[in-house]
Amino acid sequence: MKEYEEVRSQLITMLEELNLRLTRITNDIKHSDVPLEKDFAEQATQNENDEVMDYLGNSAQTEIEMIKRAIALIDNGQYGICQVCDEPISKDRLKALPYSNLCIKCASKAEH
Repeated sequence: MKEYEEVRSQLITMLEELNLRLTRITNDIKHSDVPLEKDFAEQATQNENDEVMDYLGNSAQTEIEMIKRAIALIDNGQYGICQVCDEPISKDRLKALPYSNLCIKCASKAEH
């Protein structure tokens, strides 16, 4: 675990930033700052914007879950091991995507 303490710290920072972003997105979708426009055309535009914000919120939530999983893997000593083939995940891959739980070979297979 000591080996990945810096990565864990980086993941926690990412998690805090994503949680803040998700809170802002949620508030924007709820229109807590600005109510829906009375004009139908403006409402349509706001609804389209809400759909985009919803997508961004879902993406942030997915990334949050992946980061939490990576932190748990660090804590239990299984970080850096592919969850499919049990082979080590390359340092370059972990550097680029610190919450990756698949080696490049298994990730490629999962995409196809």
